[in-house]
Amino acid sequence: MQTLTYLKNVVTLALVPENCTGCGNCLQVCPRAVLAMPNGKAEIINRDACIECGACQQNCPFGAIIVKAGVGCAAAVINSFLGRKSACCCTLPSDNSPPTGTGCC
Repeated sequence: MQTLTYLKNVVTLALVPENCTGCGNCLQVCPRAVLAMPNGKAEIINRDACIECGACQQNCPFGAIIVKAGVGCAAAVINSFLGRKSACCCTLPSDNSPPTGTGCC
């Protein structure tokens, strides 16, 4: 089975580490195993596998996860495939902090 990923660094998933209590709800509901909890708090281990379904954010009672839920970054993938100038209008910091911009879709 082929591993599906989006374009590198276009997913809007971000963590607010100071809000994470380590409850594990996000790990239980993520269909793509994007998150892990190696040190008692959620960490993004495979951002590019995220399909932006929003399950993690909806099930986090502490507001530790931010993601622009929708159709994933389908718009970015389509725009890139069609050779359009802007495949994505979000900018992701390298430290997993919340993205800037309006998101990918």
